[in-house]
Amino acid sequence: MGITHTLELEPSTLRGYFSREYPPVLTVDPGDSVRLRTLESGWSAGPFTGADYQDRPRLPGYEPGCGHALVGPVEVRGARPGLVLEVRIDAVVPATWGTCVAGGRPSAVNQRYGVVDSGVVHSWQLDPVAMTGRNQHGHTVALRPFLGVLGMPPDAPGRHSTIPPRTHGGNLDCKELVAGSTLFLPIPVEGGLFSIGDGHAAQGDGEVSGTAIECPMDRVDLTFGLRDDFTLSAPLAHTPAGWVTIGLGDTLDDAAFMALEGMFALLGRLHGVARTDAIALASVAVDLRVTQIVNQVVGVHAVLPPGALR
Repeated sequence: MGITHTLELEPSTLRGYFSREYPPVLTVDPGDSVRLRTLESGWSAGPFTGADYQDRPRLPGYEPGCGHALVGPVEVRGARPGLVLEVRIDAVVPATWGTCVAGGRPSAVNQRYGVVDSGVVHSWQLDPVAMTGRNQHGHTVALRPFLGVLGMPPDAPGRHSTIPPRTHGGNLDCKELVAGSTLFLPIPVEGGLFSIGDGHAAQGDGEVSGTAIECPMDRVDLTFGLRDDFTLSAPLAHTPAGWVTIGLGDTLDDAAFMALEGMFALLGRLHGVARTDAIALASVAVDLRVTQIVNQVVGVHAVLPPGALR
């Protein structure tokens, strides 16, 4: 049984970039848990109802050009390249407000739909007990909270954007990474240096406007572990929806093939089948879903539902 640490939300624990050069704000042992809170991804100071999302008040720590408000990095003793970081997501509890924006920033999707220079802001009131959200227009959705950014820095000098997802995690925006999931990531640097942020109260596959219901998280509980019994080259997760392999690429085709490669390897490990048999079994039992199309690098995840293959 490990120790439970509390990581306070304060300027010294917030970062707007990934970097292997940031000193850890907390060091834990494998088996330890961490309880923390996160800001809204854009550093917003509170609920926002104005027309121009870019002019909203920001919290200290924000600097123009920085990315998501991340908490970390957390060092895991013994973590090193060649091992796999195991992150068990024990709890994700949203705050009572969130925001979704369409337009107002130069993403490929906004350019496609002609909403780069103007757009709309949906302000959401969230009920973390009933697990519902309601916007100013009276639309109601079910909440399914998760963290969009979970990952580690590249093994390269300098500061790195939080926007594109990478093979060792980051802005994955995979809506299946809810409480009860365990995420497995290849470790790129000594200590892992794991950071977390970008709370989403609800999101559809694709995240088509570029934002989900972006919200602070009032409570996130994570438990860290290290694995040396298998190797990884891309994110893998065991979730309530089943086993999930995540692919990333410049195109959806590239991302889909990467997700499938991860699934073929997983089927071989779980069921002892050769690659050709894994391809045939995946065609019968595995679903491909578009994770997101808005983060410079696009994502596809492959899902093997519980009980789909016995």
